Amino acid sequence: MRFQDLLAYKKSFALAMKIFEISKTFPREERYSLTDQIRRSSRSVSANIAEAYAKRLYPKYFINKLTDSDAENLETQVWMEYAMECQYISKEIFDEMVSESQEIGRLIYFMINNPEKFGSK
Repeated sequence: MRFQDLLAYKKSFALAMKIFEISKTFPREERYSLTDQIRRSSRSVSANIAEAYAKRLYPKYFINKLTDSDAENLETQVWMEYAMECQYISKEIFDEMVSESQEIGRLIYFMINNPEKFGSK
């Protein structure tokens, strides 16, 4: 199995791409603040899942990278909330993206609590 086959990776990558597309509509003055932050945190979720998978033979490292991924996922939710409050995205888009993010969080939580299912010792 490749890390790209993990459901958490697939869903987090898809959400990061959705955020990238939506953030293109943010005001120009947000380029180096909100736009940059939300893109970086959303991309970091899938990147940390990939890193965790590479360290799956070492349970503590595997879990550590997954908790980093979970933290980035929650940070992304905060940036989405700012985007909604600043009226850059609608409440409906916000709710949809947060729902996707919460599902990703549940998948990450499953991986943290079942490392042996992913090749961890």
